[in-house]
Amino acid sequence: PQGERFMIKWAIIFAVIGLVAGALGFSGIAGGAMGIAKFLFWAAVIIAVVLFVLGLTVAKKVAS
Repeated sequence: PQGERFMIKWAIIFAVIGLVAGALGFSGIAGGAMGIAKFLFWAAVIIAVVLFVLGLTVAKKVAS
């Protein structure tokens, strides 16, 4: 699905921003960017797991 790819892409972008900002000494910006990256990553993982489980349950109902 396109939604998870989009969220993972933004999580990676925010992680890179956080790393660069941290390396340059902008700790506030780095912390905020890394927080956003963590949130987007885990949101994408949770959505992927939920869709996987729903796919398994719906597939069993359709196949029978």
